[in-house]
Amino acid sequence: MKLSLYYKLLVFHIVLAIGIFVYKPLALAYFLLIIVFFSYKILRASKKYKTFYVLLACAYIVGIEVFLRMNGGTVFYEASKYLVIVFVVMGLLSNSFSNQAIIYLIYILLLIPGIFVAVTEMGFESDIRRAIAFNLSGPICLGITAFYCYKRSLSFKQIKIILLAFLFPLISMAVYLVLYTPNLQEIITSTGSNFSASGGFGPNQVATVLGIGMFVLSTRFFMSRELFYHRIIDLILFALLGFRALVTFSRGGVITATILIVFFLAVYYFKVNIKTKFRIKFSLFVFLMMVVFTWLVSSIQTSGFLDKRYANQDAAGREKEDITTGRTDLLAFEIGEFVDNPFLGIGVGKVKEARLNETGVAAASHNEMSRIVAEHGLFGVFAFLILLLTPLVFRMRNRTNLFFYSFYLFWFLTINHSAMRIAAPAFIYGLCLLNITYETPKTKSLYPKHD
Repeated sequence: MKLSLYYKLLVFHIVLAIGIFVYKPLALAYFLLIIVFFSYKILRASKKYKTFYVLLACAYIVGIEVFLRMNGGTVFYEASKYLVIVFVVMGLLSNSFSNQAIIYLIYILLLIPGIFVAVTEMGFESDIRRAIAFNLSGPICLGITAFYCYKRSLSFKQIKIILLAFLFPLISMAVYLVLYTPNLQEIITSTGSNFSASGGFGPNQVATVLGIGMFVLSTRFFMSRELFYHRIIDLILFALLGFRALVTFSRGGVITATILIVFFLAVYYFKVNIKTKFRIKFSLFVFLMMVVFTWLVSSIQTSGFLDKRYANQDAAGREKEDITTGRTDLLAFEIGEFVDNPFLGIGVGKVKEARLNETGVAAASHNEMSRIVAEHGLFGVFAFLILLLTPLVFRMRNRTNLFFYSFYLFWFLTINHSAMRIAAPAFIYGLCLLNITYETPKTKSLYPKHD
């Protein structure tokens, strides 16, 4: 992507954030516009570029999903997941697929018995259709995306553009959050997750997607061969997204982003030449300085509550007993339901109802692993093992994807603290199954030797 176009798109998405902040109905209009735009691009794309445009469209939808949700900008709540499925199916209709990808169709089939259990076991007071749609839209989106991506090839240049498709709408969201709560000291009075600092939306989901933007900007900063001041702009944007992620007081997305960046740097460092290794070391020093600066500003803006949050303390500085903020109770409850119903599980969407009946608290699952085994029983165990092991087997045979561990870990870590409430873990899981090709005319190495 040409540098001038990059900055034009940055400016456009900043203006978009201001426009939606001033006039909220613009969010829905923009959602409809991008559906038409990307549908047109996919349908018109030649077979050679079809995969690229499908994944580009999906990445943009994933990047903008939470921003549109917080502004009522989707036709219905799960629309983004269904749209990712539609775009992928559009790609499947004109592209062949690997026979080995059938494993992901088996994964989808393993989820079906849980539907029948739900229909027969749920009480009449439950909205069965909504419960099934909410709990299966993410897993099915993952299965179809993985089926499509398995062993497909993209160039290194194309995957970097797809990463930018995640980024631009996240810039819009960060700008919107600044406009929504310009004075953080007025709204942060405790160490709990803060909805006001998250645009009035779920802090967990906001921090998770901002973490994706942090990862993309860090990869740009370390891999870019542009002039240094261009890289500094990316670093400033990283600080903006990092700051807004931190002040949500939701730790999962920030910690996940940190782990992704570490794994990316480790893989990248050992795949480049000596000259590039030296540049990475210098860049890392500058990067860490910006990280420290971002933390200090965040700490000051939150009157020190941020430090207590990450030290697992309450507002008075007392250590909290449960660092997981109740997630272990949910996990234990769901494992208990599996033990009681090991074969078919309790049915899709039944966990929330069962917990309400037993404890009087209607709490949705935060952990996709425990949810899938509780609701699907042994079928869920086999389904999850397919998800867990297939990419690792693929990696043993194909080491071309520089971002493999980062994509794989994003899926695994996110489903453990935020389940699959958004499309991001489902789609990004599929990206770790891609084959990446590199233009290296002067070397036979699988990875580019940066100068």
